[in-house]
Amino acid sequence: MALLAAVSLPFAGVAHASQVTIAVGSEASTLDPQKRDDGGERAINDNIYETLMMRTPQGELVPGLAAAPPTQIDATTWEFKLRPGVKFTNGEPFNADAVVVSVDRIIDPAFASEQMSYFGTLTGAEKVDDLTVRIKTSGPDPILPSRMYWMKMVPAKYSSDPKFATEPAGTGPYKLASWTRGQEVVLDQNPDYWGDKPTIDEVHFRFIGEPGTRMSGLMAGELDVITNLLPEFVSSVPKSAAVQGVETAVIILSTENEATKDERVRKALNLAIDRKALADSLYGGYATPTKGQLVNPRAFGFNEAIEPYPYDPAQAKALIKEAGAEGKTITIVGEAGRWLKDRELIEAVGSYWKDAGLNVEFKIEEFGEYLNQLFDKNHRPDAVFVVNSNELLDADRETSFAYQAGGTASSNKDEEMAEWVKQARVETDVAKRKELYAKITQKAHDNNYLVPLLNMQDIYGFSQRLDWAPRVDAKLMVKEMKVSE
Repeated sequence: MALLAAVSLPFAGVAHASQVTIAVGSEASTLDPQKRDDGGERAINDNIYETLMMRTPQGELVPGLAAAPPTQIDATTWEFKLRPGVKFTNGEPFNADAVVVSVDRIIDPAFASEQMSYFGTLTGAEKVDDLTVRIKTSGPDPILPSRMYWMKMVPAKYSSDPKFATEPAGTGPYKLASWTRGQEVVLDQNPDYWGDKPTIDEVHFRFIGEPGTRMSGLMAGELDVITNLLPEFVSSVPKSAAVQGVETAVIILSTENEATKDERVRKALNLAIDRKALADSLYGGYATPTKGQLVNPRAFGFNEAIEPYPYDPAQAKALIKEAGAEGKTITIVGEAGRWLKDRELIEAVGSYWKDAGLNVEFKIEEFGEYLNQLFDKNHRPDAVFVVNSNELLDADRETSFAYQAGGTASSNKDEEMAEWVKQARVETDVAKRKELYAKITQKAHDNNYLVPLLNMQDIYGFSQRLDWAPRVDAKLMVKEMKVSE
C-alpha cells in the first residue's frame, strides 16, 4: 500500500458522525435534474429531488411522491393521487401544477432533454385538482409507472428561472449548501422534509476521477463511499460490496461514416474482441460478456436466443481486408473516470481493432464535452463508448437510446427497426411485445449496429463507520445510510 499512500490527496479533515463524504468519478455538468443524462448529476440530485414512483433497494416499484400506485383511466391516461403537504425547499407547494410542468418541460423538444429515451410515449399531463393529475401517452404504455420512477419532479415556477441549474430546489431529504466547482458539492439535511428524517446531517460529494486517489482517500479515512472500486483492491478496503447492476458497456457505431458504413467492417469490429478476456483480466470477474445485445439480461425484452459474438480475430482481419479497410482510421470517442476502468476498456478495444488491421484514434473527452458528442444527432462519431443503464428494467430504455433511428444516441438510419421500436413501446400484449424486441435485437445484432461489450457489476468501497447496502439501481441514497462513531 506504499504506492497509494504516496498519492497527493485533495482532502482536508476526517468526516464526523453526522457527515459522510462520497467520491464520484465525474463532476455534475448541471444540477437541473431533467436536462442531461449524467451520472454525476444523478448521484447528487437523487438526494435533492424525488419522483412520483420509487424503487426499494431491491428494485420493487412503490409510491414516492404519489400517495398510491396510479390508476389507468383509459388506454392512454394514467391518474396519480399526490401526497398532501409536501413542499419544495424554495417554498413552492408540490401539487398537480408541479407535475404538469415537470412532464411538459422534459418532453418539450425545445428543452432537448437527454433523458427522452426514458419517456418516449409521454404527450403531456393535465391537472384534475391540486392533488390529482393525469398523465397522457401517445398509445397504450404498459411501463408508464416505471417511467415515473425516473422523472424527477421540479417546482412549477422556479424551474424556469436561469438559476435553477445551479441552485436546485427539490422535495427530497437534502438541499444544496454549496458547489465548489471542480472540487465538491455539499448538501445539508432538509429540515422540512415530509418523510422520515435521515440520520446523516451533511453530505459531501467529491469529484475524483482517478481510482487510485479515491482508494487512497478511503484508506486514509477521508472518504466514506467510493464508487467504481478497482476489483484488485476489493480485499484491501475496510468494507466493500458488489451487486449485479443494470449497466452494460457498449460501443455505438455509425452506419453512415466512412470508417464504419461497411457492414463487413462493423462485423469485424465485433469479432475482433475477446470479451471473456476483458471480463476476467480487466475486471477480475466482476463483469460478464454480453449476449450480443445491449438489452440488459434483467430487463423485459432480453433476447435469450441471441448468441454472444464469437472471438474470431482471423475472420475479423479477413473482413477488414475484404472491405478494403486495412489502415483506415476509426475514431473512438470516450471519457475517463465516470465508469469502472472506462479508459482501460476503451483502449483495450482499440488494441483489438488495431490488431484487426485498422488505425485507431482515441478522443478521451472531459465529461461535459463527451456528453455533447454522445447526444449530438447531427455529427455522429465513428464509434462512441458508453456504459448504458436500464433502471426501467424494460427493453424500451435501450432500444429508444441506441437502436431506434433518431433516438437519443443512435447512429443508424434503419427506419424499419425504428418502426418496430415504436410499435413495441405501445404494445400491451406481452407475447407480441417480446416478439418485437426479439426482432429488433436480432436485426441490430445481424447488422452489427452496436458493439455490446460487458454487463457490469457495481463495486463499492466504504468506510468501517458506514452501514449501507448498495441498491440494484446504483442510486446513492444517503437517507439509507447510517454512520457510527
